[in-house]
Amino acid sequence: MTLDHLWAGWRSDYVTSVSDTFGPPEESAEPDGGSPPENCVFCRILAAADADERYVVHRGPHTAVILNAYPYASGHLLILPTRHLRRLSDLDDAESAELWTTTLDAAAALQRAYSPDGLNLGANLGRAAGAGLPGHLHLHAVPRWVGDTNFMTAIASVRVLPEALAESWRRIVAAWPR
Repeated sequence: MTLDHLWAGWRSDYVTSVSDTFGPPEESAEPDGGSPPENCVFCRILAAADADERYVVHRGPHTAVILNAYPYASGHLLILPTRHLRRLSDLDDAESAELWTTTLDAAAALQRAYSPDGLNLGANLGRAAGAGLPGHLHLHAVPRWVGDTNFMTAIASVRVLPEALAESWRRIVAAWPR
């Protein structure tokens, strides 16, 4: 079964702005799809002066949290080290500790902002594991609700997002632990 697309014209401005700003997704001749920092969409987002317009939710000394531009559900967050790393084993002790602490904060913020029935927390490490951007290590935090995989996903392989990314960003920033 293939994934169909549901028209959501309200997203066109956002998708266009991301493509215009960051260009096409990373490409690499390397087998695992890794890329250098100058070609990394995450590194470019974190280097941008207008982080709020890039949906950066939180930034710490070693990690950052951004809203996923192509979410599985409203509030889908990406937690990543600010240093361009591919593997968990590349993290130093401070980065590793902060990555986990920031993941806990992301989970708490999603709980406050959305009151989901559950959360998916995980990582796709490498292209073979499903990583769309394998060059920069990142974790996913996705709020979930009973019944959120409705007939559209089950029958038509389509995801329906009930909230604009800008609204998701506002809700999560307001709920972020201070």
